[in-house]
Parts: sequence; C-alpha cells; structure tokens
Amino acid sequence: MAKSYYEVLGVSKTATDDELKSAFRKLARQYHPDLHPGDEAAANKFKEVNEAYETLSNAQKRAEYDAMQAGGGSSFGGGASGSGGAGANSFFDEFVNMFGGERRGGSGGASGNGGDISLNVTLTFEEAAYGTQKEITVNRFEPCAACRGTGAKNGTQFVKCTNCGGTGKVRYAQETPFGRVVSMKSCNVCGGTGRIVKEPCTNCGGRGSLRKNSNLRITFPPGVEPNQIMTIPGEGERTRSGSKAGNLILNITVMPHKLFKRKGLDLLVDIPVSFTQALLGDKVLVPTLKGNKIAFPLPEGAQSGMTFKLKEQGLENPKKQLKGDLLVTIDIELPKNLTKEQKQKIKELHESFKPEQYDKAREFIKK
Repeated sequence: MAKSYYEVLGVSKTATDDELKSAFRKLARQYHPDLHPGDEAAANKFKEVNEAYETLSNAQKRAEYDAMQAGGGSSFGGGASGSGGAGANSFFDEFVNMFGGERRGGSGGASGNGGDISLNVTLTFEEAAYGTQKEITVNRFEPCAACRGTGAKNGTQFVKCTNCGGTGKVRYAQETPFGRVVSMKSCNVCGGTGRIVKEPCTNCGGRGSLRKNSNLRITFPPGVEPNQIMTIPGEGERTRSGSKAGNLILNITVMPHKLFKRKGLDLLVDIPVSFTQALLGDKVLVPTLKGNKIAFPLPEGAQSGMTFKLKEQGLENPKKQLKGDLLVTIDIELPKNLTKEQKQKIKELHESFKPEQYDKAREFIKK
C-alpha cells in the first residue's frame, strides 16, 4: 500500500502549517537532487516530498485529500512530480478532476501544469541579513517564438481537433462505488491542445516549446535564514498549452562571516581584551556588521566568557518592526614572551592580592 502524504512527510494528520513546513524543509534538503547527482531514488523521493507538501499545504487540496483517504482512496492526482505512480488513473484522480484539479506534468507536457525547478543559491552573510536582489539564471522550457507555442509551422498550420471539438477535453462516465460519475478528461487525440498539427514547426520540431536560459531578478527579504527554502510561484517550467507554470524552488546557503554569528535577529561576536583591560575596566571598540564601531564600557573585574548586550544593535525585521541585539562575549588574552622585569612586576602584583579578592577560588576551597 502506498504511503499517505502524512507518512511521506513524517507528520500526524493533525499537523499544523508550521509543522508541515518544517518537515518539508528538512526532507527537501535531505533528498535534494543536487546533493545526490545521478541518484534516481533520491530524485524520486524529492518529487514525492514536493507532491505531498504541495497538497497538504493547500487547505482546499488537503480537505479533498483527507476526504478521499477517509473513503479508502490510496492516490491523489495533484502532485508535482508528474510521475503519476501506480494509481495515477484511479477513481480518486478523476474525483479530483471533477473539482478542477489537474495532475502536474514535470516535463511541461501539453495537458499538465509545469514542473517545479530547484536551484541552489548562495548569499553572503550580509546579503542574508539585510536583504538583496540577485539575478538568477533558470534553464527551463519556454514557448517557441516561431510558432507562438502552437507546435505548428508559422503558428497556423493546424486544424481543430474533431474528437474534442477544439476544447482539449472530452467528457466521459465511470462507474464507481459511489455511483455513476461524469467528469472531464484531456483529449487523447490532440493531447489536450484542441488542435491537430498539419505541418510541425521546424524551429521546435512541433513540441511548441524550447529549453532556454531565462534571467530572473529575485528579491531576497532581510533576515533570510541558512538552509531556508524560498518558493517563487509561476517561475518553474512553462507548458505548451499555457497551463499553470510550475514553481521555482530556491535552496539557500548562507556563507559564514569571519566575525559574526546569527541567532534569529541577534548578532553574536567574540572580542579579545587584555587582562589589564579586564582588571581595570576600559572602553572597548566593538565592530558592527555595517562596518562602524561602538565604544563599549567594559566594567572593572570582567571575567573571560562574560556576555554583554548592546541593545538594538543586531538585525532588523522591518515588517514586524523588531530589532535584535548585539551580544558581545569577551575573551581575556594573556601576554606572551614576558621579559624578566615584567615577570618580576607581575609576581609582586600577585603577592599583593588578598585571597578574598578571588571569588571563584574562595568558593572552590569552600566546596
């Protein structure tokens, strides 16, 4: 028995939208084809995960799917993979079509929607933090300009299909456990185009589309997280029939920064201070992600590993009007290659200290 979409994503039937999204992101990263070149099993798993998430993340499709499962159905014709599966022509596929559903064709076929395209995008730490625009090159099927996507020479060398009357669909009836069901199906004579090509277009060989590189200007909002998946609707594969285009799925990698780390909107930075600065206190210059420096008052007696918060000096979420903080952790550095004179002065200084001036040592002795 085929796995249900809930089993594919590893979630319960009561999973929330956030739980679905989290499960999808994890599995999409795990089985992404770019991480498993030539691995057909991983590619099929990736398509299966996309299909499950596309259905369950849509409230209407999820309700229809749950209703089918309750009725004993085992397949659902709304997937992004275009592979159909063993149950692609089952009653439940046709049941979906009665409500306007269409199976998605991963190859940009005549009767299905366009397939999704997945790309990896790398952003710098600053680009992910503050947002940016990038030009992305997408290799996909586009309608042939010579035949205007018809597949016919000069765009006119075709006749109306007599089997479907030029509509691209035929009505048919099917006996089911629920009674006689009448629904629409793509015409098998014209492939759902509504026309028969008399003389194929020499530019595209009658396919109506050609694979080419398209440049897209993509806006990445501020606060993009590492390994985040962005979906750009309608920028996937095009189809010959003009059906709904697939989506462009961007898997985002964020390059590490040489100084900073991120935790939500907060920025984290470690800074070295001398032992005299820590003992006596000092004003320390702390770098920011934007390149300027902030004078930070380091208190007297600071200990290595202490973290201090510089409020609202982190990242910003303009939509929610929130600002993160800059969390500064100090690392006390001891000098090396001391001279004989320096050693003598430090020894004298050490001998002048009283035991009660060492909090940790005093507590350790007590324990």
